[in-house]
Amino acid sequence: MYEPIRTKSSVVHRMGAAAETTTDYPQRSRAEALDIQLAGHLAALLAVTDELGLAESAAEIAAQVTRLRGAEPTRAPRGAEEGSEEGSPALHQRAHDLAARALLVAASRADTTVAILAAERMDAHAAALESQDLAGAL
Repeated sequence: MYEPIRTKSSVVHRMGAAAETTTDYPQRSRAEALDIQLAGHLAALLAVTDELGLAESAAEIAAQVTRLRGAEPTRAPRGAEEGSEEGSPALHQRAHDLAARALLVAASRADTTVAILAAERMDAHAAALESQDLAGAL
């Protein structure tokens, strides 16, 4: 039904040769890639922090996202009710995990400010999880 290819395409050979000499797409440096990754982790942490209703912490995280991205992060509109600091254990666990990821990337790029912020958020969410565990045990 189909005739087999007998010779290699000249397009393939030209593309390989061109790739060795020039690139047609922009390449990011490692620092730029880490900035993008860190801003992403912080933006996700910001969303969970907003959902928990932790306004002061959310403002600190938003400031760091703005610094990294050069623009304010997009945030969900605030509802009539603010969340409580207790929140659900699943949200606190998610926030703790996101803060841990942000801490890892911040340490990799030597961003002390974000590393301290992420460590503080990890501690706060771990304490919230521990207090909920203790309250559930009673």
